[in-house]
Amino acid sequence: MTTGAEALVKTLADCGVEACFANPGTSEMHLVTALDREPRIRSILCLFEGVASGAADGYARIAGKPAMTLLHLGSGLTNASANLHNARRARSPVVNVIGDHATYHLQYDAPLTSDIAGLARPNAVWLGRVESAAVAGARAAEAWSASQHGAGGPVALLLPADSAWTEGAESAPRAKASGLVAPDKGVVAEVAARLKAAKKPVLLINGSATVEPGLSAA
Repeated sequence: MTTGAEALVKTLADCGVEACFANPGTSEMHLVTALDREPRIRSILCLFEGVASGAADGYARIAGKPAMTLLHLGSGLTNASANLHNARRARSPVVNVIGDHATYHLQYDAPLTSDIAGLARPNAVWLGRVESAAVAGARAAEAWSASQHGAGGPVALLLPADSAWTEGAESAPRAKASGLVAPDKGVVAEVAARLKAAKKPVLLINGSATVEPGLSAA
C-alpha cells in the first residue's frame, strides 16, 4: 500500500523534480523514507534551513525548473524564510514541503506547534495543505503546477504527519505548467519605438528576462 508521503514524492518525481534540499525532523521521517525509495529525486541534506532554501532558489534559477525543499514544522520554515523571500522576489519555482504534527495532536499545543500557514503565506504564491493521505498526490501536482503559473514562484505545501504515514494513497498524473503569457504585440512595438528614439535607454527587467535567453534577447 502507498503512503501519503510516497504518493507526494512520486507525483513530484513524475512532474520532473530531481532535487530536494532537506532539513527534516521527526515529523518528516515518512517523507525521508519515501525520498530514499525514489531514485529520480536526489536528496541533499542541509544542516541549516537557510542553506536548503537558498540552494533551492539557486537551483531553480539555474536549472529553470522547480526544486523541492523539505522543512520541519514552523520553526524550520522560519529559519528558511530569508531565502524564500528572495525566491519569491525572483519568482523562483520552489516547492516547499513543510511537515506538521499529526492532525489529532494539534489540540495539545505542543512546544513546536505554530501557525505554519500564517508563517508560509508571505513568501508563497500558493499555499496548500494535505488534509488526508488520499489527496497527497493531487496536492503535490497542484503545488508543482502553481510554482510555474504565470511568472511562477515558491509554493508551500503543508503535510501533517498522519497524512504522510497513512496508507491507501495514489500518486496524481503529471501536472502541466501554464507557462508564460505572451506579451501584447502593441506594447512590444511601443517599447521598441521608445528604445530607438532614446539617446541613453535603460532597461528594467525581471522574472524570466533575467536568465540567459532573456538577457540575450534584451
